Amino acid sequence: MSKPIVAIVGKPNVGKSRFFNYVVGQRISIVEDTPGVTRDRVYADTSWRDREFTLIDTGGIEPESDDIILSQMREQANIAIGVADVILFMTNVKEGVTAADSEIAVMLKKSKKPIILACNKVDTFGEVPSEIYEFYNLGLGEPHAISAANAMGIGDLLDEIYDLLPPKSEDEGDEDKIKVALIGKPNVGKSSLLNRILGQDRSIVSDIAGTTRDAIDSEFENEYGKYTFIDTAGIRRKSKVNESIEKFSVMRTLLAIERADVCLVLIDALEGVTDQDAKILGEAHEAGKGIVIVVNKWDEVEKDNYTMQEYTKDIYNKISYATYAPIMFISAKTGQRVNKIFEKVNEVYKQNSLRVSTSVINEVINEAISVVQPPTDKGKRLKILYGTQASTKPPTFVIFVNNKDLFHFSYQRYLINNFRNNFGLEGTPVRLIIREKSEKE
Repeated sequence: MSKPIVAIVGKPNVGKSRFFNYVVGQRISIVEDTPGVTRDRVYADTSWRDREFTLIDTGGIEPESDDIILSQMREQANIAIGVADVILFMTNVKEGVTAADSEIAVMLKKSKKPIILACNKVDTFGEVPSEIYEFYNLGLGEPHAISAANAMGIGDLLDEIYDLLPPKSEDEGDEDKIKVALIGKPNVGKSSLLNRILGQDRSIVSDIAGTTRDAIDSEFENEYGKYTFIDTAGIRRKSKVNESIEKFSVMRTLLAIERADVCLVLIDALEGVTDQDAKILGEAHEAGKGIVIVVNKWDEVEKDNYTMQEYTKDIYNKISYATYAPIMFISAKTGQRVNKIFEKVNEVYKQNSLRVSTSVINEVINEAISVVQPPTDKGKRLKILYGTQASTKPPTFVIFVNNKDLFHFSYQRYLINNFRNNFGLEGTPVRLIIREKSEKE
């Protein structure tokens, strides 16, 4: 089951990020070194009183020149409304109620969602400052006095969040369902594919509110199994949108990826693989999800005997870090090969969840070493002592060696390729964790 979502909304410089980092216990704004990806995380899973939820820092509503652009404010607030089960509206008690606060409050009230009003920067102990009473004028109930900098009042605020979270679902059936996210640029046919899937051979279909206002979770069952399809809004090019708005567009897709078991990355056959496609696929790769590349609109491409082969080669050249991902050529419009997607999703899910015994892992490692000797540096040779599997989704292997510095990237890639040749692992990233250990140990 997906975790409930709490979004922090407010003007810039009211302390949203400080509160966010305090609650999740670390600085979360991280740029991760992933091929084709620059990932600025603005969400994290956390828990309070044994209840897990996802906390989102929505960033500030940025004014341009001297005036706040209401359309930009409205879009950001609407996105936050769509994402959240509970909205935490944060203000600055030292500034009092501003025009921006009033505008945001009006939009939030229209959502009919649970809203908690927090007045940050109450940095003195003891009696609540009289300035806080002005915030009753926003019509959002009792303001909560907190100090994110000094960790004052945060426990009470989290208690309030806890009380407003939706009840835990009693439906255990979701554990049997494969969650499939349809991701890609706008207009590549994500919704068309979903409609094609849901419109044929269906026995159970129901619509459930998804993680965003642009995503609907659709439950589906057929002879291949049970699925939850997550349709997402496309990620637009940054050159075409305001950067602060783009962050939310990306965030919607990231949340869908995080919830998914398998990601169908849709590519427009007429456009080919773009930088934006590579970025979206890179997000799924970094998240360790099963991946199937789906080339849509294949019916509109002029073809000869080599077209599919050349297209496949071009895709793998542009996303060389994910050549493990299978490629399917379909047409959502005509239904060409759409039914084969289920078999591929099942296989990729199985591979992403694969567990291999320690004895078999070490047989493969020893065979790989006998064919290609580990590298040496200044007379010292890498020794791989043994390996074991740490986890699944994605398959993650711990390799114990005598010297981590000698385990070059090229030999790690060689070892991963041997794992793939022996275990399959189609459609899934593979992680290696390198641990140093002496031979005596």
